[in-house]
Amino acid sequence: MAVSYKDYYKLLEVDRTAAAEEISRAYKRLARKYHPDLNPGNKQAEEKFKEINEAYEVLKDPEKRKLYDQLGPNWQHGQNFHGAPGHENVHFTFNGQNFDGAGFSDFFETLFGGRGGHGASFGGDPFGGYSARPRRGHDVEAELPLSLEDVARGGRRSVTLQTSSGPRTLEVNVPAGIREGAKLRLAGQGESFPGGTPGDLFLRVRYLPHPVFRVDGDNLQCDVLLAPWEAALGARVPVQTLDGSVELNIPAGSSSGRKFRLRGKGLGSPSARGDLLARVMIRVPDKLSDAERELWQKLADTSSFSPRQNAQGGRA
Repeated sequence: MAVSYKDYYKLLEVDRTAAAEEISRAYKRLARKYHPDLNPGNKQAEEKFKEINEAYEVLKDPEKRKLYDQLGPNWQHGQNFHGAPGHENVHFTFNGQNFDGAGFSDFFETLFGGRGGHGASFGGDPFGGYSARPRRGHDVEAELPLSLEDVARGGRRSVTLQTSSGPRTLEVNVPAGIREGAKLRLAGQGESFPGGTPGDLFLRVRYLPHPVFRVDGDNLQCDVLLAPWEAALGARVPVQTLDGSVELNIPAGSSSGRKFRLRGKGLGSPSARGDLLARVMIRVPDKLSDAERELWQKLADTSSFSPRQNAQGGRA
C-alpha cells in the first residue's frame, strides 16, 4: 500500500538532530499558534494543529522517533512510502494495544497502527503533550431575566428552560450586584453529544423594567413627588429603596429637578454598592375646590415670587 509520507521534523520546524527539549519547545510554540480555541472556525489551523500533535506524538518518544528515522532520512514531503527494506508487512503495537488510527495520517497508521478511537480528536495541551479530547456538544446561551431586587440580593434562583425534550429546571447562584449583560456559566448543561461530553450553558443577565427605579451603571434614579407647599416649606417624605422605605428630609425651597443622594442604596457588590439619586418632582392638583381655588388666588395676589425671574435673569 502506498501512503503519503509526512516530514514530522518539517512540521515542527526543527532539524533532524534537534534535542528533545528543542522539539518540546517547538511543539508548545506551534500548538499555541494553531490551537482551535485561538482560531475558532479556522479549518486550516485545526488541520495544522492535528498534524503538529501527530508529529510530536512520534518525536517526543525516543523509540518511536528511532523507528521513524530508520525509514529514510532523505524522504521528502509528498513522496509515496512503500516501506524500507526489512520492514515489509511489519505491524506495530504500543503498550500491548492495537490502534485504529482515527484522526491520524495514513503514514502514521502504517508505522504505528494509529492512535485514539472513534469519538476522539486531537485536543492537545499547548503547554504539555498530546491528549485525546472527546468530542463535545455545543454551548447554549439563554436569557436570565432578573428584577432589580433579585440583582441587589443575589443568591440562588431556579431557572426553567424550554428544551426540545420539555421544560428543564436548574438552580443557579446569582452574585449580588451582577451587571446586565453578564453571563453565568453552568458547566455541562449545554447540548449533549452521543459518546462525548455535553457543552456548557451560558445565562445572559437581563434586568426587568422596574416601576420606580431607572438604572445608571451601579447607580439608581427615582423621582420623589412633592406637593407645592412641601417643596416651599420643607417636609420629611418616604422614599422607596431596594432595601425598603427610608425617610428623606426635604429642605424648604426645593425646586423640581433637585437631586438627593442616598449612598449605598444602588446596585453593585455588597462592599461597593452604588447610590440612589432621588429627584424632586412637584405635582399640583388636577382639580380644585372653590375653597382651594380661593386660597391659591390669594397666594398669587400676595406673593412677589416669579419663577421666571431667576431662570431668565429678569422679570417676565
